[in-house]
Amino acid sequence: MEKKKKLSDYPRPSVTTDCVIFGFDGTKLKVLLVERGVEPFKGTWALPGGFLRMDESAEQGALRELQEETGLEGAYIKQFHTFTTPGRDPRGRVITIAYYALVRIQEVVGGDDAASAEWFALDDVPALAFDHDQILRVASRELRRQIHFEPVGFELLPKQFTIKELQALYEAILDVKFDRRNFYKKMQHLELLTQVDTGPTTRNQPFLFEFNATKYDELKHKGFRLEF
Repeated sequence: MEKKKKLSDYPRPSVTTDCVIFGFDGTKLKVLLVERGVEPFKGTWALPGGFLRMDESAEQGALRELQEETGLEGAYIKQFHTFTTPGRDPRGRVITIAYYALVRIQEVVGGDDAASAEWFALDDVPALAFDHDQILRVASRELRRQIHFEPVGFELLPKQFTIKELQALYEAILDVKFDRRNFYKKMQHLELLTQVDTGPTTRNQPFLFEFNATKYDELKHKGFRLEF
């Protein structure tokens, strides 16, 4: 009779959560990287992350790492892939549950690792540790896909923003150029924006808008997809 195996008879891989932290500076989409202070890959830039604790879920671990790296709490995060290729970490068998986070750059005050953290434009990212180059590529592709189904772009902007800022963000994420008038008409038709009443304006003072979450929920319930 075959002996029943116990849990301890199976090898136990380590689990990490890595977070691709996106921000927008008004012109370019950026990612927050941390310079590693220990081996392996000491002195190399990497995505923020760490090993999952025994008493937390993957999402809790990702949010904890995000808070430690940026000082932010309750940020928008989304799990997008699990990386399992053997040999991806020289320390042993490591499985990574990856999230992307959308943060407002101006709200990032820095956490425990602030001295080694720096924002990089996506077209100026250095070679990264481990397989983080691949993780970043997959996250960027997922962000471009999700922008058609979720209001992810609004998490990267100030609460009040101009149409020009919104258009610049969508152009940065999708790597395209929009006609300004057509872009505004599209947003106006969808009623996703609420104009902020700031009193009298001048020609040099553009109108400010806020995201209309209630209208978005209505559209999403109808199977909404944002197309340009």
